[in-house]
Amino acid sequence: MNHLPTNIDYAQQFLTSGDKYLPHLSLDCVIFGFHHQQLKVLLLKFKKMDYWALPGGHILKEEDIEMAASRVLAQRTGLTNIFLEQFRVFGKPNRVDEELMQKILTINDLSVPADCWLFQRYVSVGYYALVDFSQVNPQPDVFSEVCEWVNLNQLPHLVFDHQEIIESALATLRASLDSKLVGSNLLPETFTMNELQSLYETILG
Repeated sequence: MNHLPTNIDYAQQFLTSGDKYLPHLSLDCVIFGFHHQQLKVLLLKFKKMDYWALPGGHILKEEDIEMAASRVLAQRTGLTNIFLEQFRVFGKPNRVDEELMQKILTINDLSVPADCWLFQRYVSVGYYALVDFSQVNPQPDVFSEVCEWVNLNQLPHLVFDHQEIIESALATLRASLDSKLVGSNLLPETFTMNELQSLYETILG
């Protein structure tokens, strides 16, 4: 009988594949969801821990960064065909807590070498998008227990600098509503002024 890889097998292989990725560079995706006067953000909850995070990942050495963002989002949440826009780079020296990263990995029964490439300092490129959350069905990846839409005014405990990333993405979304008409795809082909007003009021708070 052929051996079928388990989630742990896949995760363990990922921990030893650092040579495939660009060093010290990662990306995080902030996916906002709007529906019926509700604005939410898509988050992942780590297995066996009460910690939440944005869907993020790393860039393959021969990969276009825009393609990497779409690939990471699909692998971590199951979402595809989402228009992602780059909005900011996050590079504080202590933005990633190495001790917490170690805890996340070991609590999931993963063997983590002391010099694991994930413990390096990473600068993260932020991407954001706005979708109708009633039209997509996110799925958690092998590292996550759940992947779900969370109200922006009820955010749980987020790892690393993900709270700052969300706040920056929200500010960018609000600033771009008029100039780029972000969110127009959330309305039907014909819509009322009340529907448009509801969209703006919800996003602008």
